[in-house]
Amino acid sequence: MQGEAYIATVLQTIRTAWDSQQPSLMRAAELLADTIRQKHSVFAFGCSHAGMLAEEVFYRTGGLAIINPIFFSGVTLPTRPVTMTSSLERLPGLGTIIVEENHLKPGDCLIIQSNSGRNTVPVEMAMAAKEKGIATIGFTSLRHSKSVASRHPSGKKLYEVCDIVIDNCGVPGDAAVPVEGLDEPMGPTSTAVASALIHAIVIETVELLLAQGIVPPVFRSANLDGGDEHNRRIFEEYKDNIFYM
Repeated sequence: MQGEAYIATVLQTIRTAWDSQQPSLMRAAELLADTIRQKHSVFAFGCSHAGMLAEEVFYRTGGLAIINPIFFSGVTLPTRPVTMTSSLERLPGLGTIIVEENHLKPGDCLIIQSNSGRNTVPVEMAMAAKEKGIATIGFTSLRHSKSVASRHPSGKKLYEVCDIVIDNCGVPGDAAVPVEGLDEPMGPTSTAVASALIHAIVIETVELLLAQGIVPPVFRSANLDGGDEHNRRIFEEYKDNIFYM
């Protein structure tokens, strides 16, 4: 049963990434805590399925309210035809425009996910962010990224241009489970691993802030009594750091 093999692979990959990436994960939590303490904003971005990380962590029960997703329709999955996302994420100049047009300011933090780390837009966004004094956290597969050539004119890949790099410990191509009778492997791991790691980072971030006497803006479920009122207070207090309302 290869479905069972996939579950085992995902769980093992999460454990491997958590254990092996501790220094980077803790640095990411410290960076987010510093960003929040200084009343700056956090942004998250990815192209195609990598963009699901940005969806996962914003406006989320138990999540930090000040994480802002960056959705550019040409590189997200609702784009039609969806194959256009592959062309646009390789387009020079687009990443810089996305950074310039999405409220990012010096002192903010930008989280970027790209499994291969080779395409132009995520690399260019990390470079443009650094030029503006914005710290960057990159989620990528180092095994995949180091096995392919960059598509950015500089020849750089995401792990070479981000301040903090978190390896999702996935295999080249992301799909990790062989299926008998099929040439192509199945079962990508990057989304599940990155989702687990980013939530762990957010929890570590909150613990750091609480230790400093700061109660961070964490959402309560709108489906619990008092949730709407709790969240409304957060929106008002942090309105200068929230751009998705």
